[in-house]
Amino acid sequence: MSLITSLITAVAEDSHALPMSPFGYAAIAVAAFVALGVVVWSYRDVANRQGDNVNAHSDHHTPGH
Repeated sequence: MSLITSLITAVAEDSHALPMSPFGYAAIAVAAFVALGVVVWSYRDVANRQGDNVNAHSDHHTPGH
């Protein structure tokens, strides 16, 4: 067996080892989705609040009223 073949075999055998358990990856994914959900949830009702301010501001500054 040549050196290249034995290196390829060694890399192929060791490439299946994960640095952490699959549950660790799942925990990271869940934490990321929860964090993104908190960010999205924090923007709730922003459009309604901004819409009220725009309407109130435009009512006072409409020419002819």
